[in-house]
Amino acid sequence: MRRILLVLAVLVVGSVGVFTAVSTAAGDPIPGVPAAAAVVDHQPAGGVTGVAPAQPATVTVTGGTLDDVTLTGADGKPVDGAPNAERTSWSSSGPLAYDTTYTWGGTATGADGAQVPVDGSFTTVAPERIVRGILNIGDDRTVGVAAPIEVQFDAHVEDRAAVERALSVQTSVPVEGSWGWLPDENGGSRVHWRPAEYWPAGTGVTVTADLFGVDYGGGSYGKADITSTFSIGRAQIVRADVDSHRMVVLRDGVQVADYPASYGLTGDADRTTRSGVHVVTELYPEKRMTSDRYGYDLVVDWAVRISNNGEFIHANPASSAAQGSSNVTHGCINLSTADARSYFDTALYGDPVEVTGSGVPLASRDGDVWDWTLPYDEWQTLSAL
Repeated sequence: MRRILLVLAVLVVGSVGVFTAVSTAAGDPIPGVPAAAAVVDHQPAGGVTGVAPAQPATVTVTGGTLDDVTLTGADGKPVDGAPNAERTSWSSSGPLAYDTTYTWGGTATGADGAQVPVDGSFTTVAPERIVRGILNIGDDRTVGVAAPIEVQFDAHVEDRAAVERALSVQTSVPVEGSWGWLPDENGGSRVHWRPAEYWPAGTGVTVTADLFGVDYGGGSYGKADITSTFSIGRAQIVRADVDSHRMVVLRDGVQVADYPASYGLTGDADRTTRSGVHVVTELYPEKRMTSDRYGYDLVVDWAVRISNNGEFIHANPASSAAQGSSNVTHGCINLSTADARSYFDTALYGDPVEVTGSGVPLASRDGDVWDWTLPYDEWQTLSAL
């Protein structure tokens, strides 16, 4: 029995010895197991062409750390970038250029102490055309409560969903709204953002369009990112009922003016002032107006454009006898010179002009800002997303 117990003790001690031999502190190499070599991976992969230049270029290493990394273009200038804290990856921090070959350089050191090169190259896409986008509202402007945000492109956009995903609107207070694509104009596509209801007065707005590198489809790509920060002004609304022969101005819910007016000639559909929500788009202290059809060529004062079909609010002393009593114009809203100047001095781009009573509705054929002629749920259907 004593001999058997001795054998068992030796076996237990031997087992503990074996366990101790293979147990090591965390991170220490295991005896008999080779240390890892560094493995470098690139995104985009080496030799790839047609890379979208807006995506960052990255290099990662497993089984080691990066010593140094460079990424240079054809001109030899380094691309800005930095490694992470662990030095296991490096990413470029700025956009790349179109149609350019970029080359990696540097080394990584593995756990085995050996260095491996960071090398290889890739080439960005060469667009058939580069399309520019322009925002209609510049930085620091103040606009009216019906102002749409517009991005106008100088060529057709085929992949509208891709472009729309690159657009965003941030507001200082919650505002529901949607992008909607309108028919191409002047050879290029255009997209508007409008709120579900008029903007809240005093809202701060920032529009961001990250368009550089976006594939528009059909060989077209975005030229540059664009952004704008602006403000919504006071809530000024014009109420213009053609049957009243008056034009009323409300500001922040309070009536501030009531002008005698003359609207488009009653009974002539071509001259009728259109019913619907118009939007102030341009202001001219003087504006030349001509018509071959009706045979006039004159310069008017204090002209405020409210659609692209020729409708303005402006001074017209020639119709003064009709202002406040009958409608005789060619579609414009005529005021006296003093009243037109008074209104002109308060108007902003984006102010709504609500015309009622004419029986001929404002429609897409009447100009570039007909956003408010559609109920919001119908407007939302114009989004590509």
